[in-house]
Amino acid sequence: MIQYYTGHARPGVLPALDNMHRDRKRVFVDMRKWNVPVIDGQYEIDQFDSEHAVYLISAGDNGEHFGSIRLLPTERPHLLGSIFPHLCGGPPPAGPGIWEITRGCLSPRLRATERLRVRNRLTTAAVQFALLFDIDRFVCVADSAWLTQILTLGWSCEPLGDPILIDGAMTGALQIHISGRTIDQLRDAGNYASVRLQLGDTVSPIAA
Repeated sequence: MIQYYTGHARPGVLPALDNMHRDRKRVFVDMRKWNVPVIDGQYEIDQFDSEHAVYLISAGDNGEHFGSIRLLPTERPHLLGSIFPHLCGGPPPAGPGIWEITRGCLSPRLRATERLRVRNRLTTAAVQFALLFDIDRFVCVADSAWLTQILTLGWSCEPLGDPILIDGAMTGALQIHISGRTIDQLRDAGNYASVRLQLGDTVSPIAA
């Protein structure tokens, strides 16, 4: 099961979000040395973690975080439109049917086979979420560690511009087209996972 959480909560309110932010700090700050905010020395939380964010989280029964992604509506401030518009060959795509995928985080405690399994479950859940809420396109910013993986998952994906060197890593912007065929595309590429998408503890409502 993948749970989705609508809206952000301050640390100490929702354990699922707390554990996600702890792993984001381990992965992005401790391991990858990103210069991003850290709250209370243990939570990676930035300006886009707001009431408009949606989180897809894979976790154990005890609340242990396995992996997560953050989704942001592009009609609100988001990473590509606000920080990295220069990664696009033209204006960054935005609109009610376009959301941003960002902060894809897999627990550093997972083994390689488990990481692949969680990645596929989160990818499938993101497509399910998109189909449920009439999202026809995802956009994202990805460095070299993720670019190849995203491009080869099987879905219809294309660059929005030429990658450039940012903080020592080639970084580019992508758009991913979502349709009724996307699940079959993931399945054909061997990256589909059978998952159940369920609403977690809701912080703020999302319109269906």
